[in-house]
Amino acid sequence: MRFDHLARNAINSWWRPILGTVFLIVGFLISSLVLGLVVGLLARMAGIPMVAEGSRVFTDPLLDVAFQLLVLAAAIPVVLGTVWLVQRRRPGTVSSVVGRLRWRWLLTCVPLGLLAVVVGEASQQLTVFLSGEPVTYEWGGWTPFVQAMAVILLLVPFQAAAEEYVFRGWVIQAFGAYMRNPWPAFIIGSAGFAALHGYTDWGIAYVFGFGILSGWLAVRTGGLEAPIALHVVNNVVAFGFSAADGNLDGALEQGSLPWQTVVGTVVQFAVYTIVVLTFARKTAVQTVSR
Repeated sequence: MRFDHLARNAINSWWRPILGTVFLIVGFLISSLVLGLVVGLLARMAGIPMVAEGSRVFTDPLLDVAFQLLVLAAAIPVVLGTVWLVQRRRPGTVSSVVGRLRWRWLLTCVPLGLLAVVVGEASQQLTVFLSGEPVTYEWGGWTPFVQAMAVILLLVPFQAAAEEYVFRGWVIQAFGAYMRNPWPAFIIGSAGFAALHGYTDWGIAYVFGFGILSGWLAVRTGGLEAPIALHVVNNVVAFGFSAADGNLDGALEQGSLPWQTVVGTVVQFAVYTIVVLTFARKTAVQTVSR
């Protein structure tokens, strides 16, 4: 059975994916509220200043980023719990066709993702240079950089994985419970993924394209490992740039991206697709359940 069809178990009914989606949304809202209350209480006890300004919680940018990442990461147990409680199937089946997260394959994909991101970023910077756009970089200092990277490396993998579990795990398999063709799930899931990001202009195309590629790779490789690896590397690098110039305030701010981003994105996606499929074939990665 293909990855997107793993929700088609013996007790699958038309109402389970719908109820599960509601359960997932409510569960995430509750987990966010509980985390907010607990963190807020601990912050007050520790005398850490807080602020109620938009989505911002802490005046300290690093603490605020850490909290936002933690809230998003909490979606992982919510997804796993929804799969178990509502669809009455093993939680691991939302990870891959073997019923668990394939750590060896995931760790294989991480350096492949790093290669793709580096080549894509180099292509983007070359395009910026050739187009005559001014490029400026600032260095925020070693101490804030190391502190920020410690938080980023600790929490970003969970945040990125959580988004994959929601949009490439739950959404794709929820549609797959009804439909044979996975492309409607790719498109609708990617549209939702893009809508929840604050990008405009070329940024929307980038996030939507990322969602399409991630969904396709999940089905093609039989699990979330390849999408998670690229998502983690992408986000660590992006947050790393913000940490390097000391601008964590803007780490979660999203808006328009320059057109040169499209060049880097196309190169990154192409490189990652080629190397992942090549390694998946050579290592005989299982792509359907047995």
